[in-house]
Amino acid sequence: MTTRPTVLITGASSGIGATYAERFAQRGHDLVLVARDKARLEALAARLRAEAKVAVDVLPADLTQEADLAAVEARLRDDARIDILINNAGIAQTGGLLQQTPQRIEQLIALNTTAPTRLAAAVAPRFAETGTGSIVNIGSVVGFAPEFGMSIYGATKAFVLFLSQGLHVELGSKGVYVQAVLPASTRTEIWERAGMDINALPEVMPVEELVDAALIGFDRRELVTVPPLTEAGRWDALDGARQLLLSDIRQAHAAERYHPQR
Repeated sequence: MTTRPTVLITGASSGIGATYAERFAQRGHDLVLVARDKARLEALAARLRAEAKVAVDVLPADLTQEADLAAVEARLRDDARIDILINNAGIAQTGGLLQQTPQRIEQLIALNTTAPTRLAAAVAPRFAETGTGSIVNIGSVVGFAPEFGMSIYGATKAFVLFLSQGLHVELGSKGVYVQAVLPASTRTEIWERAGMDINALPEVMPVEELVDAALIGFDRRELVTVPPLTEAGRWDALDGARQLLLSDIRQAHAAERYHPQR
């Protein structure tokens, strides 16, 4: 039996989630794997049990469905062994806003924003009480790039970044570590499921490289990890500009440029 904390990973049947499962199993962590595809979860769990000699539980769930989401929330609240949450489950956007149906919009928002928020909220009180625990949220560089034309998907990923920064402010002083991981194009099944040809993209990062980089950021306790960003100072400058903007906001009156002309 391992004494390392258990890791719960959503979207664990393939891609980024499955690779996180492999890496944490190699580190000696027990796992709880969450995804819709029970057969793939069972196959991955069996392999990791055999290869890494860790305990792996399978929790099939569609996080867009209330009952399934509530079941995962309950596991996070009640299982004191779980000390790391990887909020990875998500879907991409096919087409622009004009091509979306109400059902597709609802599904995208439910999986990409509602689910990670509720799962973080389910586990945060226990983490804060014990003064430990980690919450990792998988966002995207699209979250600060409306020019990419995936408005709804990008908005959900901007939400994930803001949520992570906000949770850090609320929970960091209580001993809870929060990390936002922002990939760019990564070789996973999310593209095929959205009806897109990943081979048409000029540059795509291998999923193993993405997760290994994210784990280096995790070990360094970075708040925001952007594996494809070559100049780290760019992020520092962006965040610094945001804080300067906040310092220039005055709430009592509108700025001079918005005063009526006399």
